[in-house]
Amino acid sequence: GERVRCAARPRAPAAAMALLLEDIFEVEELNPGGKRFDKVDRVRCRSQQQELELQLDVNCEIYPLPEGAAFSLALAPTLSPDGAPDGDTFDQSGAKSLADGYEYVMHGMVFKIEEVSGSAGKVSVTASFGGLLMLLSGDKRSLGELALDQKVYLLVRKV
Repeated sequence: GERVRCAARPRAPAAAMALLLEDIFEVEELNPGGKRFDKVDRVRCRSQQQELELQLDVNCEIYPLPEGAAFSLALAPTLSPDGAPDGDTFDQSGAKSLADGYEYVMHGMVFKIEEVSGSAGKVSVTASFGGLLMLLSGDKRSLGELALDQKVYLLVRKV
């Protein structure tokens, strides 16, 4: 028989395999349209690498993000470093978690994905994290891992 050789692809680090998106964002504006809730700020941001636009509601009492602040934001389907799916219950075992490398973590669901009118190849993704909203817009290729009704973790750390 004929032998076929397959070149091994280099493997990404385990943590990177679990991420749907990661970029550095800078807060450009705090509470566009005015502050609506005492303990919530809406931050308008732009990413450094993938030219993404982000509007994100953050509990400013526990994690303030002032104008000009830079932060790393990641979206992941699981907190397991090897990408294994999460169970249906909160893991209190103290096992290693993607959350260990971040300061602010929320769990939510993508509930709307739509094409941005007048912009070829751009989409906007909306997710809710217990009522705190995220609107992320950018190139379809950058946001292609996100799906409607997908459960996601949003992980943030200041840089």
